[in-house]
Amino acid sequence: MGLTEPKVVTGPAGYVLEDVPHLSDYIPDLPTYPNPLQDNPAYSVVKQYFVHVDDTVPQKVVVHKDSPRGVHFRRAGPRQKVYFESDEIQAAIVTCGGLCPGLNTVIRELVCSLHHMYGVTRVLGIEGGYRGFYARNTITLTPSSVNNIHKRGGTILGTSRGGHDTNKIVDSIQDRGINQVYIIGGDGTQRGASVIFEEVRRRGLKCAVVGIPKTIDNDIPIIDKSFGFDTAVEEAQRAINAAHVEAESFENGIGVVKLMGRYSGFIAMYATLASRDVDCCLIPESPFYLEGPGGLYEYIDRRLKENGHMVIVIAEGAGQELLTESLQSGKKQDASGNKLLQDVGLWISQSIKDHFAREKTLPITLKYIDPTYMIRAVPSNASDNVYCTLLAQSAVHGAMAGYTGYTSGLVNGRQTYIPFYRITERQNNVVITDRMWARLLSSTNQPSFMEVKVSDEDTKGENSLDELPDGHCSEDTSVDEITHNLGCLAPLAVPVLRTGGISGV
Repeated sequence: MGLTEPKVVTGPAGYVLEDVPHLSDYIPDLPTYPNPLQDNPAYSVVKQYFVHVDDTVPQKVVVHKDSPRGVHFRRAGPRQKVYFESDEIQAAIVTCGGLCPGLNTVIRELVCSLHHMYGVTRVLGIEGGYRGFYARNTITLTPSSVNNIHKRGGTILGTSRGGHDTNKIVDSIQDRGINQVYIIGGDGTQRGASVIFEEVRRRGLKCAVVGIPKTIDNDIPIIDKSFGFDTAVEEAQRAINAAHVEAESFENGIGVVKLMGRYSGFIAMYATLASRDVDCCLIPESPFYLEGPGGLYEYIDRRLKENGHMVIVIAEGAGQELLTESLQSGKKQDASGNKLLQDVGLWISQSIKDHFAREKTLPITLKYIDPTYMIRAVPSNASDNVYCTLLAQSAVHGAMAGYTGYTSGLVNGRQTYIPFYRITERQNNVVITDRMWARLLSSTNQPSFMEVKVSDEDTKGENSLDELPDGHCSEDTSVDEITHNLGCLAPLAVPVLRTGGISGV
């Protein structure tokens, strides 16, 4: 039995449903049972509470009148029939990867949803990430034991990177009689969950494998956002405010704040837009250069002369190509397979100090703040708590309905079930030719650090982009339309990094 073929259902007018696997796909003649929610007094007042079998959610909501209906995902929620009886369920919950606000809230809501909605009394917590399946003890989770954990940061189960041994993990699942596995983690964790699902399917086990996407960087594709992101942006304000106070209090004061964002600069971008105190935001998706006309040093000099102080926000993955070879980690990776990055915040702070000391144009005072681990460790805010609840409840409803091999996620404001392969196929990145980055540039008035060249074909509108509601661009909107929308940026321009001696991208 090879890898599961994607379940794709097509319909009229270009309708495409990228469906998720189901236990009945590989286990024939599974019995079904009435959903116990129909007798739950809490839901007796809800009209049409059960999701219709044909309910789907479109991936793209901005369309033209002649556009095909496009890709859809299965809508999340309870079904009239379930594929598990309450007393047969042995569920397991595991958290993997780095910390993120909201982990404990997701754990709490998974336990409470299983217990209060479906009468499940046996829920195990796997300690220490993936390796906990075969190398650590488990703990019993009950509604009373998790009642107040949402008020704490971190994860009560502990976490780790790496440790993924598919056979050992599935052996443990099989030996313990686990038939629902809830895996909370980022893109690497979801890839691991996909492999676990394939092995569970190969062995013919009646076990639903469900992912809940966790990444503080918001770099998982398809979904509107990941839990913990709102909290991270909110907490980042504290560091930015502190940097602004420091910078404002000294002559030619500069505050530098490093925020999370290994490959994606969403936290830095949104924190900058929310703050309005930031003069320059540097992210991995937008290369920058230091020396020469239009470079960072020139902008800092001008900004200090105009305003007397400035605040710089830099994502941890920005500017890595500018670090000297002696400072770079090369191809070293952590246990999750992420490239090890040097501290770009320290490097750029020292580079700025050295430049102004060498040029002797302005005496500066620079303060560097790195709030990374403070942000990761806080409890989730109210917005994320609600989101975590919806994610957890949707995940449980899907598992009870027999779906497996999927991630629970929000798409265009609706809870959906997304097949693993769509979650792990790429990373979500800031598109620097769309409106959101243009809004940031207009807020900070920083240079784009690019020269723009537009080809004749581009100006004729032969290529096209399509702006999605979250600001991402794809293939159906004309060049002229996007150019008009962005104003200061040419969307199909070829960016040429002005380097002053450093090779371009």
